[in-house]
Amino acid sequence: MRLKINSCKVIFFLLFFSFNIYSQNLNYIFKSGKEGYKCFRIPTIIKSKNGTVLAFAEGRKNSCSDNNDVDIVLKKSYDNGSTWSKLQVIWNDGKNTCGNPSPVLDNKSGRISLLSTWNLGSDHEWEIIQQKSKDTRRVFLIHSIDNGETWTKPKEITKSVKKSNWTWYATGPVNGIQLKKGKKKGRLIIPCDHIESESKKYFSHIIFSDNGGLDWELGGSTMEDKVNECTIIELTNGKLVLNMRNYTDDRLRKVSVSKDQGKSWSKIYSDNFLIEPVCQASMISVKTPLKKEIIAFSNPNSKTNREKMSIKLSLDKTKTWSKTILLHSGPSAYSNLIQLNNKEIGCLFEGGYQSAYEGIAFKKLLIKDLLSN
Repeated sequence: MRLKINSCKVIFFLLFFSFNIYSQNLNYIFKSGKEGYKCFRIPTIIKSKNGTVLAFAEGRKNSCSDNNDVDIVLKKSYDNGSTWSKLQVIWNDGKNTCGNPSPVLDNKSGRISLLSTWNLGSDHEWEIIQQKSKDTRRVFLIHSIDNGETWTKPKEITKSVKKSNWTWYATGPVNGIQLKKGKKKGRLIIPCDHIESESKKYFSHIIFSDNGGLDWELGGSTMEDKVNECTIIELTNGKLVLNMRNYTDDRLRKVSVSKDQGKSWSKIYSDNFLIEPVCQASMISVKTPLKKEIIAFSNPNSKTNREKMSIKLSLDKTKTWSKTILLHSGPSAYSNLIQLNNKEIGCLFEGGYQSAYEGIAFKKLLIKDLLSN
């Protein structure tokens, strides 16, 4: 009997010890219930021209609900994500919803454009879609010209980037890109999505700026529907790849390609290597000293639940994904990848132990470890 009791104690100790090690893996940048907000959601991240890492989120004042009192908040890191600043509120419009932060850097000027969306806090998504809301979903632009230290007042650009027959609208929520190839080299692109008023169908699309983020225009939309939140990369051959959240039964990420720098998009196809539980995801192109073209992709690696936050790697222009790295085996949801320097990438993601929305964590990975067998 004594042996059995001791064995149970040992098992309990091992489980407790392993859980503590597991818990330490989540380095929270935004912790729900702290810093004046009940919940933090929708992580996005970007690096400024001077190297400051900027982590954005929605600070949800009273609950984790998508509507009501929601602010855009920011924390900065001056040491590639090892330590972080105090929370800074970028946009607070009282009890209304300010969200979907989607940043992009103009490498020439250093200007950061933060695209975002707004709606009345009392309006729900379904009401906006059914046109029963008091107002609608609007698009706004915020700038920083000092590496994220200060920000301009939000400027509405809805008429420039949203059609009159669109109801729901979302920017990102993920980082944008600046094109390095082709006739439109230097173009800034933000991936977005929308819903049509008549058909209620939902599509992915892009918006772009050809003058460093000062003015924005509507780009091409996908030909097929049942896709929305999306992430975008530019391949070394100049093609753009749009990877999208999918609402069909196969639970596979959907993909579309543009050969004209975002003006139009190919027929949508499924990526059989990338499964999802219907959730947002992130994709970036990673630079390496060996000049290999590496694409990294992050999302909950499951068809059934928002869990198992993972990074997958492609060495053949997203045709296949040769390696999977598990970041967090527990509940997890939205994410955004970033290349920190020539040696490291980082992932900012929602995660927890009982719920995916316990906070937004940050984890760094060595590029050499990603490439090792």
